Amino acid sequence: MKLTHTFPLLLPVVAAASIMSLSGCQAKPSSDSAVPVTLNEVAHSIFYAPQYAAIELGYFQEEGIDLTLVNGAGADKVMTALVSGDADIGFMGSEASIYTYANGSKDYAVNFAQLTQRAGNFLVGRQQEEDFQWESLAGKKVIGGRKGGMPQLVFEYILKKHGLDPAADLSIDQSINFGLTAAAFPSSDADYTVEFEPFATTLEREGSGYVVASLGEESGYVPYTAYSAKKSYLEAHPDVIQKFTNAIQRG
Repeated sequence: MKLTHTFPLLLPVVAAASIMSLSGCQAKPSSDSAVPVTLNEVAHSIFYAPQYAAIELGYFQEEGIDLTLVNGAGADKVMTALVSGDADIGFMGSEASIYTYANGSKDYAVNFAQLTQRAGNFLVGRQQEEDFQWESLAGKKVIGGRKGGMPQLVFEYILKKHGLDPAADLSIDQSINFGLTAAAFPSSDADYTVEFEPFATTLEREGSGYVVASLGEESGYVPYTAYSAKKSYLEAHPDVIQKFTNAIQRG
């Protein structure tokens, strides 16, 4: 199935997802017997439509979970919330859990379910390029992602796949906060920017940029985003983890 940067069939889901606040949003009211679970997500995006479908269709309720959804705005912030106990489950790139384990944490985060298996972002340039070649990024400036984050890791993997050294063959600006790159691109001196939806389409509609390539199509299958919980939570609440996973699977 060929990837595309527009999702017309999922617009109803976008509308439903947009109804939910980007922070502190609670799913539909549930019974007193439901287990409260706080889920902190890395971003609020159509890319995670199955999660929002599970919320809106009441699958968490049916599993006995009273879910509160919080937008962490970045994997680093989501992991901080998870480690501090402000969130029971974190949803972010799978690399974040690896970092906590590598740093020697005894109560490290464990990935227990995967939602997406491809990168969901796109390379946006200044002009339309019907025959874009990744090798043409040599000598160019690109607005990239946070160092060590999954979007940036996948981008660098693609560059290396095409014989480019991310540190030497092009300039990657990683100084712009997550979620603000699309707004910064039109007035920047960058030739390209790496964007998720709906920002890639927004830039096209404004005439400020054009999607030239899909990172997900180019990189292939990767464990892009996953749900994780601290080791102690997994051991104490295996039934909650299973029920949470059931709801996501139905979504």
